[in-house]
Amino acid sequence: MNYYDKENRCECLALYLIENNTTVRDTAKKFGISKSTVHKDITEILKRKNKALFLEVEKILQINKAERHLRGGEATKRKFTSQKA
Repeated sequence: MNYYDKENRCECLALYLIENNTTVRDTAKKFGISKSTVHKDITEILKRKNKALFLEVEKILQINKAERHLRGGEATKRKFTSQKA
């Protein structure tokens, strides 16, 4: 699959995000592109191209957005715990 083709890439990104229930950041790492590109592909191109798939991905994005402060807190806790040791 040609990941430089935005029209196909957005669907690949969406399917990966749904199948693996992952974050935009993890999806970007997997595909070797930026978080901004993943987000833009999903929120702009996919929304226009495949509305049904976009609505599924949007649910995951909303959950991730609601939980991001928890993930950040855990990361900070791990950071400071490892520094004390």
